[in-house]
Amino acid sequence: MSTLNKQHSLKEIIALKKKITWGDVPAIFHMISSSISDLEGMLTHGFDSAYKDVLNRNSWNLSLLQGHKDQQGNICVTHKPKISLHHEYNNTGYELHCYPMVNQQKLTTTSINDPHCPFHHWYPEKMQMLFRINNLIAFSIFTYQSGDEADMALVKYSYFCVEKLINILKDSFEIIDIDNYNIAEFYQEIHKRKGNILSTELFNQSNN
Repeated sequence: MSTLNKQHSLKEIIALKKKITWGDVPAIFHMISSSISDLEGMLTHGFDSAYKDVLNRNSWNLSLLQGHKDQQGNICVTHKPKISLHHEYNNTGYELHCYPMVNQQKLTTTSINDPHCPFHHWYPEKMQMLFRINNLIAFSIFTYQSGDEADMALVKYSYFCVEKLINILKDSFEIIDIDNYNIAEFYQEIHKRKGNILSTELFNQSNN
């Protein structure tokens, strides 16, 4: 994955997989593609998500950010909210975590009406994990060990999808830091370690 090129749509990747497997698509491929499809529709579908919640400017601390509503009712801010992002890999899969920055420190606890927090209310149990791709670690290991062209394309596509969502956040937030391996770098580590990633210090640190 050292030279990533976005060549296929998700629909095309699924069609390729069906062609390769004669329509007998493995359950794990279906789970990954369904998770990615949900990510693609996260901002347009009606269901709630932490990702949509943090982008909702009505939840922002406008006093801290020197914000106001213009004549059209749009919220404008002088200072973008400061956040930190973390690529999390665990037994569930891949997750993108968000931490508001308060006094130059990551906020990891509940905050209600803190004048120094960029959000009026912050509940880590509901807001910290912005989204998840279920079973991505197991699928990435499988792809390295015995995957086909469609499997590899799906891993690549998951990387591009996450990067697109991070770039949307960059438009609204000042992202102080993005730590840990992104999906492309994590797959490269799987390759480097010949698939033996689950028992390594890398995975154990990410899982804490």
